[in-house]
Amino acid sequence: MLTFRGVELRAGAQLLLSGAAAHVGPGDRVGLVGRNGAGKTTLMKTLAGRLQPAAGDIVRTGPVGYLPQDPAAADPAVAVLDRILSARDLDRALRDLRAAESALAETGDERAMSRYARAEAEFQARGGYAAEAQAARVAAGLGLPDRALDRPLGTLSGGQRRRVELARVLFAEPGVLLLDEPTNHLDGDSVAWLRSFLLGHAGGLVLISHDTELLADVVNRVWHVEDGRLEVHNTGWHTYLADRAADDRRRARLRAAAERKAAALHAQADRMRSRSSTAVRARDMARRADRMLAETRPARRTDKVARIRLPEPAPSGRMPLGAISLTKSYGGLPVLTGVDLAIDRGSRLVVLGLNGAGKTTLLRLLAGHERPDSGRVVHGHGLRLGYFAQEHDTLDPATTVGGHLAAAAPQLTDGEARAVLGSFLFGGDDVDKPVGVLSGGEKTRLALAGLVSSRANVLLLDEPTNNLDPASKAEVLAAVEAYEGAMVMVTHDQDAVAALRPERVLLLPDGAEDLWHDGYADLVTLA
Repeated sequence: MLTFRGVELRAGAQLLLSGAAAHVGPGDRVGLVGRNGAGKTTLMKTLAGRLQPAAGDIVRTGPVGYLPQDPAAADPAVAVLDRILSARDLDRALRDLRAAESALAETGDERAMSRYARAEAEFQARGGYAAEAQAARVAAGLGLPDRALDRPLGTLSGGQRRRVELARVLFAEPGVLLLDEPTNHLDGDSVAWLRSFLLGHAGGLVLISHDTELLADVVNRVWHVEDGRLEVHNTGWHTYLADRAADDRRRARLRAAAERKAAALHAQADRMRSRSSTAVRARDMARRADRMLAETRPARRTDKVARIRLPEPAPSGRMPLGAISLTKSYGGLPVLTGVDLAIDRGSRLVVLGLNGAGKTTLLRLLAGHERPDSGRVVHGHGLRLGYFAQEHDTLDPATTVGGHLAAAAPQLTDGEARAVLGSFLFGGDDVDKPVGVLSGGEKTRLALAGLVSSRANVLLLDEPTNNLDPASKAEVLAAVEAYEGAMVMVTHDQDAVAALRPERVLLLPDGAEDLWHDGYADLVTLA
């Protein structure tokens, strides 16, 4: 179904992957893993045909469905059901049928009846009615209710639009599914449904996910990207982890033994170099020691982790941020209706609600990225606002990593900016990388790098742990816990809520506010 050999991937001059080869057949469910920035997303894009490899061959012998981390925006005027059906080219046939129905209702003449009969026959011949029901089932499984199917995409939240794109990929003809972080923005019930769907998928699957429970339940093979190589493990997740740990211990023992022997040979060679009669033997001995080290793989390095420390907040008044009767609609459909909010200095608020309830919209209004239809956002004395957007739409894909930080923190000198980026694992030539080529995890780190230099005293965080590996997520949560300013957070992540230690909860779409208690914890993964 999908085979590649000798694949080489580059990001500019940087070599990401060399000599990669593997095969995905029916029933293969592959977990593609590796640290953030190792090249997982680039490999996925290349397998999907969105990028061309620098070298090597890729052969696709069946349909390939691809869900990128940041799906391209579809036409906002297109209806949800039409977008999903377009995966099988059924959207046009459905539009023709709707148009024929409208014409028949208006005129009822013989020509309209004939047109309707032809449109219905074509739609039925292509399995349209059964496909329509199947598309609705997939959408419902991912948390998109029936009432959303006729809505234009432009009226949906970012999380709902991503669910539509995932539904479209899953609805397509069976083949190889390439899914990059498919659980982003999914609630607990939708993740459970997706797990069941993937286990029953008859084709192939390549999955990038930081959800280790999903990997453990679904994958039967693992590809690991490390140091420019693709390691193929034909085992399930738990066996892979056990084998990897055993291999780490073996490599460490062999490397330590090789280093001891090489050190002894070098020491002996140093003693022999002083005598002309043994100088040649000393050189041979030193070369042998060097070969011994070169032929023994070093112990696997512990992945570097970004050192994330959120800013010391600038002084502010008692209530640096507030909102009065915020109202916002999209396409005539209300999203927020009369939301009032008061963010006191140092307070912590978590925003909960189902997808489409207006959580991201609220944060965008508070951040000034959108204007309310009515009501207003109130800036208190000394407000310094920091905003982390879940879709990374505050990052300009055309600018460079260094250019983004220079714009976000113009007070930094070039040396200070490089030091900040280095602490977020952007070193050397990474500073000149275009933002558009970064992985989801790298974009998250870059957005956070801008925040730490801001001295913000109110942070608006929209799903700040998405796309992060476990070590980086732990750093982010530790930074959240230690931050002394005010914070408003939208998240599906129970660990993030535990780190936030919220004092209050805002429930959308109603806009009801309450003191936080543990009874709300069960709503987090559903929100």
